[in-house]
Amino acid sequence: MPEITVIHIAALVIALLIGTVLGWVVRGGRSTSEKSAINAGWQEQLQAQRSEHERLLVQNKSLMEQNSQYQASSKDAKMRASELSAALKETFERRDELQRQLKDVRSSLEAAVAERDQLQEELQSQASNKDSTAAALEEKSARIDKLNQELENWQERLPPLIERFRQRNTEAEELEAKLAAAEERIAALEGMMGSEHTRVEPVDQDALGDAMDASNDPLGNSYDEEAKEPEAARVAATNIGIAGDNLKLIKGVGPAIEKTLNEMGIFRFNQIAEMSEYDIDRVARRLKGFHSRIYREDWIGQARDLQDQKASGQE
Repeated sequence: MPEITVIHIAALVIALLIGTVLGWVVRGGRSTSEKSAINAGWQEQLQAQRSEHERLLVQNKSLMEQNSQYQASSKDAKMRASELSAALKETFERRDELQRQLKDVRSSLEAAVAERDQLQEELQSQASNKDSTAAALEEKSARIDKLNQELENWQERLPPLIERFRQRNTEAEELEAKLAAAEERIAALEGMMGSEHTRVEPVDQDALGDAMDASNDPLGNSYDEEAKEPEAARVAATNIGIAGDNLKLIKGVGPAIEKTLNEMGIFRFNQIAEMSEYDIDRVARRLKGFHSRIYREDWIGQARDLQDQKASGQE
């Protein structure tokens, strides 16, 4: 075995030191490359985050602009609905005024006819006393001529009043349709403004309760004033000579309900077929549970079918 000298030990120590230094150098180079790679990865991630942040800012700005447009459209629709409501109210007032004028005209006409008949009877009873009643006959003849002239004047004024009433009624129906369309537009715009708003879901007609069946019992004295308007409409419709349909042909409408509908001015199938939400609510205040029953039994659909049959001559 060779002898280990100090030179050998020193050479071994120097070799170990050189190896350690070389290892540290190699490890430092590798650490530098890894650090560069990590920095590059972080730079890419930061760049991607900046790009995503800018995209989100642009998208948020676009959404805010759309939201502003929706809010402006909703505000315009609400203002339009308010204007339509005011116009509808004014039209109803005009229609009521025409109905009152028509009623007054008919009352005056009936009074004039009754007075003319009375005068004619008096003339016939006094025909045998021509000598003593000549002056009275002339006076009464003049009165009869005057009454006849007034009667002719009333007969000439009556058709324009009826035509104006029909025009106002048509305008009221058109305004009701426009108001319903505006309300639907408002509901659609409010539904598009975001998920935090209330969403309108369709009503399941089968889910409507059966406890509230239609009844002809009045809800109370609070509707006495509203009952006067349908009664006036019924009298006006009767005086004009509107031919009513047999509303009992609709499933679910009995004699009592038909009588109530007639009192409210509803005589024909097309009036039920063209009922709006406003009309349904107005009738629901006279009949308990009417709002659910009209959907459950599809009165509007039945009325349309019966109207079509009537128009085609099958009824």
